[in-house]
Amino acid sequence: MQYGVNLPNGGAWGDARTLGELARLAEESGWDGVFLEEYIVWQGHQDVPTSDPWIALAAMAMQTSRVRLGTTITPLTRRRPWKVARETVTLDQLSNGRLILGIGLGDTGHDAASFGSFGEVTDAKERAKMLDEALDVLVGLWSGAPFNYAGKYYRVNQVTLLPRPVQTPRIPIWVGGGFPLKGPTQRALRWDGSCMYKQTSSDWQDWMPDDVRALKALANQTRGTSPPFDIVLGGRHRGDDGEKERALIRSLAEAGATWWIEYIPPETGGLDAARACITRGPLRVD
Repeated sequence: MQYGVNLPNGGAWGDARTLGELARLAEESGWDGVFLEEYIVWQGHQDVPTSDPWIALAAMAMQTSRVRLGTTITPLTRRRPWKVARETVTLDQLSNGRLILGIGLGDTGHDAASFGSFGEVTDAKERAKMLDEALDVLVGLWSGAPFNYAGKYYRVNQVTLLPRPVQTPRIPIWVGGGFPLKGPTQRALRWDGSCMYKQTSSDWQDWMPDDVRALKALANQTRGTSPPFDIVLGGRHRGDDGEKERALIRSLAEAGATWWIEYIPPETGGLDAARACITRGPLRVD
């Protein structure tokens, strides 16, 4: 099991220098990864400062040497895939191969301002089709070979992007969305990992070991046992009962989860409280 911390890219965190400092602190405190939200307008709050995640990740890469870095998640359908290809390769080079790209449709609630306010496609089904095409384009451009693509939404005419990513065969892609919904689940199984939340009709619910075993069985059925498939869980603030939290994490790891990620939301009390949450380090069970 590896352990990450997920940070907002808005509010008191809406400054790339601050995020660079927090990433350095996370590395010093024993975390394995630092991941950013990816909002244009942070959770729809237009009166809140918001930092560009790619510039912030570059600042984070410059202040760290070991932790994995990435987004959870990038709504790829409001980004030009060739621009994301250039940004992600540059960041993978800058970090010496530490980037993980989390992708998804985007939050239709909090993130609506980053779509409709700019004339982007808002229909979830159409965005899902765009996302699958954009992923094909992204990976094709990462190859470093001449690439052509003719889809419904994207066209590329004989383009070669160099350099290639440091990582081989490419930068890992994690897919977000609601589990066990068919669309995001099948999309995740086509790539390198799942950072899906548990789809419910009520409030937030943690994944349980049976959920992990179900996804792992699907992965083994459709992908075989290699290459490895990451199952990334957590996504919330740490609870007050540390032993209860540790028991949950242990049970999920035993079921096959590979990452546990804690979210540090702005309501924790500002940057001093965030620094304290990071400094205490992860709840390791191994």
